[in-house]
Amino acid sequence: MLDYLVVGLGLAGISFCEQLEASHKSFKVITDSSQQASLVAGGLYNPVILKRFTMAWNAKEQLDLAIPFYQALEEKLKVQLDFKIPVLRRFASIVEQNSWFEATDKPGLNYFLTPEIIQNKNPNLDASFGYGQVKYTGRIDTKTLLKTYALYLNKDSEQLVHETFDFDSLQTFDDKVVYKEFTAKQIVFSEGFGLKNNPYFKYLPLNGTKGELLTIKAPLLKEESVIKSSVFIIPLGEDLYRIGATYKWKDKTNTPTEASKIELLEKLRTFLKCDFEIVKHVAGVRPTVADRRPLVGVHPKYENIFVLNGFGSRGVMIGPYASKQLFQFIEDGKSLDKEMDISRFTKKYFRD
Repeated sequence: MLDYLVVGLGLAGISFCEQLEASHKSFKVITDSSQQASLVAGGLYNPVILKRFTMAWNAKEQLDLAIPFYQALEEKLKVQLDFKIPVLRRFASIVEQNSWFEATDKPGLNYFLTPEIIQNKNPNLDASFGYGQVKYTGRIDTKTLLKTYALYLNKDSEQLVHETFDFDSLQTFDDKVVYKEFTAKQIVFSEGFGLKNNPYFKYLPLNGTKGELLTIKAPLLKEESVIKSSVFIIPLGEDLYRIGATYKWKDKTNTPTEASKIELLEKLRTFLKCDFEIVKHVAGVRPTVADRRPLVGVHPKYENIFVLNGFGSRGVMIGPYASKQLFQFIEDGKSLDKEMDISRFTKKYFRD
C-alpha cells in the first residue's frame, strides 16, 4: 500500500511531493498536464503587492520557506531554477513616489522596500519619475522545474502516471483509497483549475482567472531588472523578455487571444521605447479564489481525501508554505492556517 496518491503536478503537486520525499513517504502522481497555469507562469517571487504598496499575505514567512526549498530542488535536479533579480516599480507621478515613501516607513514593508528613488538610466524605457526597488526578489523558471521534476519522478521508480484521473475509478474506504491498481492511505488533489471537475471539491469557490503572457525579443533594451508598470517586463536572458499578465474572469480556456495580445502591447508601448518582436504568446487559467487565499484541507465526509489548491498568481511563494502545512495537518494533526483552511467554505456549504 502506498502512503499517498497525488493528483496533479503543478507547483502545488511538486511542493507536496517534496514534503513526502523528505519524510520518506511512498507515493504515485497522476497527471495529464492539462492545466497550464504553472507552466506559463511568470515565476516571480515578490512579497509586495505593487499596485497598492502593501504586503502580500504571509509573504515573509512564505519567502523564508520558498528560498531554501528551490535551492534544494536545484541541487536535486541539477538545474538552475532560481534567478535572483530585483523588481523595480515604475512611478507614474509624484503622488506615487510619495505613496512609496509612506510604505517604506511601515513595519514589515520597510524590510523589502528601498527608501530612495532609483533614477532611470535606460534610454529605451520611459520612467521620468524613477523607480522604487523591492529587495529579496527573483524568478523561478517554472517551465524547467515542471519538466525536470517529471523526469526525476520517472527516473528510477516510475512514480508518475500520465493519464486523466477517472473519478469513477476511485473507491473510498475508512482506512484507504483505491484507484485502479493503486491503493493508498491518502489522496491529495492538486489539480489547479481542474478542480472545477472534481466531484469531491467542486463545491469550493474556485473561480479561475485566465492570464496571458508574451515573450518578446528586444536586442536594444538591455534591461537586467524586472520592471513593473502597467505590465511586467521580466528579463529571461539572450534579449528575451516576458510581458504580462492579463486577468480575465470569463474565458476559462488555455487558448491565447488576439484581444489580450493587443492589450498587453498597448500597455507595454506606454513606456517601452525600442523595437521588439513577439516570439511567443501563451495562456493559462490561474486557480484563484474570491478571498485570495488558498484552498487547503480535508474533505468534510472523507477523512483521507485532501485538497491543495487556489494559489492564484503567487504559487511560487505559496506552494512550499501551504504544502508544509497540509503535510503537518495530515501526519501530525497540526492545525491549518484558518485563512486557507477549506472549512471556511465547507461549513457554510454543508449547513445550507
